[in-house]
Order: sequence, then C-alpha cells, then structure tokens
Amino acid sequence: MSTLNTLLDRAAREGGAKTAQVHGDRALTFAELRALVLAAAGGFSRAGIGKGDRVAIVHRNAPEFVAAYFALARLGAIAVPINFMVQKPDELAYMLKDCGAKGVVTQTEFLKGLTAAAALCPALASLWTTDLDAAAARAPVVKDFAELTSGAPAPEADPAVESDTAAILYTSGTTGFPKGVMLTHRNLVTNCDASIKRITLTRRDVTLCLLPMFHSFAWTAIVLTSLRLTLTCVISSAIAPAKPWLKAMGRHGVTLFAAVPQVYAALAREARNWKTRLFLRWWAFRRVRVSVSGAAPLAPAVAEAFAAAVGVEIIEGWGLTETSPVATVNPPGGVRLGSVGTPIDGVRLRIVGEDGRELPGGEEGEICVKGDNVMKGYWGLPDATKETFDEDGWLKTGDIGVIDADGYLSIRDRKKDMIIIKGLKVFPAQVEAVIAENPSVEESAIIGLPDASGDEIIKAFVVPKKGCLLEKSALLKFFKERLDPYKRPRDVEIVDALPKNALQKVLKRELRRRELAKREGSTGKS
Repeated sequence: MSTLNTLLDRAAREGGAKTAQVHGDRALTFAELRALVLAAAGGFSRAGIGKGDRVAIVHRNAPEFVAAYFALARLGAIAVPINFMVQKPDELAYMLKDCGAKGVVTQTEFLKGLTAAAALCPALASLWTTDLDAAAARAPVVKDFAELTSGAPAPEADPAVESDTAAILYTSGTTGFPKGVMLTHRNLVTNCDASIKRITLTRRDVTLCLLPMFHSFAWTAIVLTSLRLTLTCVISSAIAPAKPWLKAMGRHGVTLFAAVPQVYAALAREARNWKTRLFLRWWAFRRVRVSVSGAAPLAPAVAEAFAAAVGVEIIEGWGLTETSPVATVNPPGGVRLGSVGTPIDGVRLRIVGEDGRELPGGEEGEICVKGDNVMKGYWGLPDATKETFDEDGWLKTGDIGVIDADGYLSIRDRKKDMIIIKGLKVFPAQVEAVIAENPSVEESAIIGLPDASGDEIIKAFVVPKKGCLLEKSALLKFFKERLDPYKRPRDVEIVDALPKNALQKVLKRELRRRELAKREGSTGKS
C-alpha cells in the first residue's frame, strides 16, 4: 500500500521525461510535475502550513490544481477542493470556517467571492492566486502562487501514513447542507487501483480530464489513475465550449473518456448532424476505447444513441463522495444497460430494508457499502458520522437499489427523493425515465410536495427539446397513458432549464424550495 506521495514519487521515477499533463499549449513531464509539487510544498511550509492543516483549492482544472493538492499531501496537510461554482461569500465562508482553512489556492476570477469570505474567516491568511494581476494584488490577503513556488523545495520525506486524511470534500448539497467528507490516503489509492483493474487500463492509454477536479470522480478516475500508470492526461479547464477539448482529444489520441450522462446526451444530440457525427467518430473519439459514465443515472436511450453515433460503448459506474467515489462498475464486455455493474475489488454491497435487516436478492432497499474506499467520516460531525454507519460498520448510502442474481446493481433513486403517495413508494427516477420516452422532451425532474391532506402530490418540471412545442394538457395525457395512477404527476411546469450543480446533477432541493416559497407567497397575498 502507499500514500499519495509514494504514488507521485513512483510516477516521476517510472515516467521521468514522459509527458504527464497537457493543458492547452503547455506540457509538463512527470519529473517536472513532481518538481513543481516539491517547490509548492516548500512554499506552503514557509507560510506555516504543516501536518494536519487545511488549505482549500478553488480552481479550474490545471496543473496548478494537481500541484497544490500533492504539495499539501507532501507536508501531511489536507487538501480541501471546493466547487468553483460556489460564488456566494456566505456559502464559501461556511466551508472555509468549517474546515478551518489557513489558505486558498485559486484564480482571479474567483477572488471577489473569496475575498469577501476571507473577511468572515479569521484563520484564513492567504489567497494564493495562480494568475495574479495588478488589480487583484491590491488586497493584502491575495498572494502570488508563483512566488510560493520560487523558493527552496520541501524535503522529499513522506510524513503521511495511509490512515491520515488526505482530503476533505464537501458534499454537493443536492439534498441538504454540505458536509465535509474525510478521505484518507488509503481510501484514494485503493480506489484508484481497483478502478484501474476493473476497466483494464494499460500504460499505453491517454486520458482526458474534462470533469472538474474538485469532484472525486475526476480526481480518482482520471488524475490519480493517470499518475498511477504514468499516462498522459489532457486537461480541459471547462466543459463548455466543447470544441477545444474535442479537438484536443483527437490531437493527443485520448483513449479513456469519462463524463456525466448530460455530456453524453449532448454529444449524441449533436451527432444527428452528419458533419458533427463524422468529426466525433473519426477525430475526437477515433482512439477512444473506454468511455465511463458516473455521478448521475445514465438513461439507456442515451447510451444507445451515443454508441450508435460514436461507435464506443459506455461503461456506467456508481458511487458517491463517501466511497472515494467508485463502488461499482459495469465490466467491459459485460455491460448491462440500466445497471451500474458489480462491485469493484475490495468493495462489498448489501441491500437493507427499513428495519436495517439485509434483504434477499431481487428486493429493493437502501444500498449499504463496506470496503477500503469508504470514508473516515464527516469533518467535525461525529453524530452525523455515527448516523451514516450501521452498528456493523456498513455505510448507509441513502440510495435505493436492487441486486440481481448475477450481482449487478440497479439504482432506483435517492432515498431522500422518494415520494410517498397514500403509503405507496414512488421513485422519481422511474417516472423521469418514462417521461424521457416522449420524443419532444429534453429532460425532466420530479419532486414531491405536501398537499392539504398531509399526503404528497407529484410535480413534474419538463424541458422541451429545441424546436419542439410542449403543452401541459398533452403531457398530462401522456402520463395517463404511460403511468399508474399513483405515479402520475398532478402538475406540470414547462421550463427552459433545470437548476444544476457543476456536475450537471439536478438540484431538486432548489426546485422544492422555489415551490414552497411560491406557496407561502400566494398564501401571504390572500
């Protein structure tokens, strides 16, 4: 077993002058990346950062993100990657104060919110900016990351042990207030190794880091995997626009592509144009042999449309931040559409009922996980940590699923999203899958809202496809034809877009909040 530090050292030793990362016109070898890490670690040390200290990273994908993360690991400190889409000072301040961050590595575009947040965080002394300009430098707390890396490098010794917390990742907040998930060196390294084994990567592969590095999916499945096998990683700072990273894929011969379902859906949609289809199949994806999907449910129709357009099968997996994140993946050559596959090495699953007892195969219940990939706990929240684990140490995921006779897991929905209609369970994902069959629908979201009787009613938010006209009455008729009475939405709202986080997960909590606010406003007026 090893820490993140020994992983990097091995990569530099075995990769040496091989290109480790490509970011636009810039390229770093494995040896150069390690040198940058040691230089940053030296700078952090001189700034008073030591073992156990926390430093946040609010930064788009770039070599500096990787360097900062590993530099903190080199000191035995803890990296706290934060979603750069969080711009409100109070939200930023909550996370920065919660983890007691001493500094932040960032970019000038995020300084406005961070500078305001820093005023609310007494322990926060520095905002190290990787693209510092004269205007930003006026704030005393803002410092130049380049100066941080310009001094003597840190010693090469590894002060970390496998059980040390390597990172604190704040949950996306789709269902509640964010909690800091503590992931250890062992969590991350074992999950990386098991993922590599499942999708059979080799040292000849080339990866693309498209999804944001602050999320565990991109970090483990792409960044750590690339270092573990000394693969060249092509880094994209943003998902949109797509053309730059699609061109880079073909130019650098990317063989491993990882994305969320919404990206696959957009590519399949654009491939309806024959010119785009040719570009995708014969340039961008010409060498891709593995495409992985995670972070949200992948509709079988999207998987089929993408495979038909690009000629590459999608391998769907499942996990959560608390599992580092990979727990299950469809085995190559054994993909089952609608399933997220079987557990990877070192991971065990079981399905439990409301009473916490394990259910037999084929029955729906809450998915529980055990393995080396399972988090240490929630930062500063011992009670929440205790509630998340059962008495035997199984992590209660909050996801509802079923395991078939062959060990394949299928996700039904989030436990917190489940709707109860007159005592009957309704899983929004199942209703959304039916709505997706309507040729005029781009995407939808289902939520449950309390009614006057104390029961719940179902409301659908539907986004029409470009150029398609959707009417509420036609959708209600469609529901009547396709859904059992208790599963039918009683209200429909046609919208231009759905609120989402950085990984394009629909924020149903935000939809509920808006609806309840509307009700309160309506009651107030009357």
